[in-house]
Amino acid sequence: MKSVLVTGGAGYIGSHACKALKSAGYLPVTYDNLVTGWRDAVRFGPFEQGELEDRARLDAVFAAHQPVAVLHFAALSQVGEAMAEPGRYWRNNVAGSLTLIEAAVAAGCLDFVFSSTCATYGEHDNVVLDEDTSQLPLNAYGASKRAIEDMLRDFEAAHGLRHVIFRYFNVAGADPEGEVGEHHRPETHLVPLMLDAIDGKRDALTVFGTDYDTPDGTCIRDYVHVCDLVDAHLLGLRWLEEGKGSRVFNLGTGTGFSVMEVIAQSRAVTNREVPYQIGPRRGGDCTKLVSGSGRAEAELGWRPKRSDLATMIADAWRWHQTGHYEQ
Repeated sequence: MKSVLVTGGAGYIGSHACKALKSAGYLPVTYDNLVTGWRDAVRFGPFEQGELEDRARLDAVFAAHQPVAVLHFAALSQVGEAMAEPGRYWRNNVAGSLTLIEAAVAAGCLDFVFSSTCATYGEHDNVVLDEDTSQLPLNAYGASKRAIEDMLRDFEAAHGLRHVIFRYFNVAGADPEGEVGEHHRPETHLVPLMLDAIDGKRDALTVFGTDYDTPDGTCIRDYVHVCDLVDAHLLGLRWLEEGKGSRVFNLGTGTGFSVMEVIAQSRAVTNREVPYQIGPRRGGDCTKLVSGSGRAEAELGWRPKRSDLATMIADAWRWHQTGHYEQ
């Protein structure tokens, strides 16, 4: 089996990617520091604990497993925290990724799939964002991801590091078979926060701002199922294995839903009321982020299968009721 190094493989998206890699015949090697990931989520291949900044540890992992590619998910990703502590994001996301990239190049592992974000685009109201939209990030999270994208291009020019960059939108849902799911510490994502409120695990969901320029005043986001997202990563890996050139792809559905629309759909799926309260806007939040993903469909053949809102919430609700992780 070909080994693939999955940084952040104990996290939400990374653990789903490891399951998909194993199903596709690869051996996923999880590299994670377990700060935001869960040891119990590592179920599909070897586990190597370590920091991105630890070059000696990375060198040892590359030597031991000889991966043919890297799938790089590990990152800090909370917008509010990025606004308050930008240095932490530049240090962890950018400096850590630089160390990882240098280790990969030194090991001759020159296929690299990078988890980027639509947050690199910043505020573009009433525009469907495609891969050529200008990147004007509003916070250190988006800025750090854009910097890593630039880094990958420089390392390709100097060392032949071929890469696929995925800029994705809001990820939701969970493994339909319930082996892995979404569990953050602390939780910041809308769907699990909402399910916590439905289930009485928190008093209420806070809706941050109702005065945006949208039909109901709440932010609009493009949601993509985590399983569809990791399917794209496998297609990106195969793209590189086939010798195709470096490429950037958006991953979303092209359809946006407001916070209030998500609440309404959750009420319909769970047949329960959603306790919520109105709070002030959060710094760094955009009004509307909707993806144009035509390139991923046309070139990768990527077609989301589970990314309708009802299915994403139903899969997340199933995991929420039955799944848990223990360190």
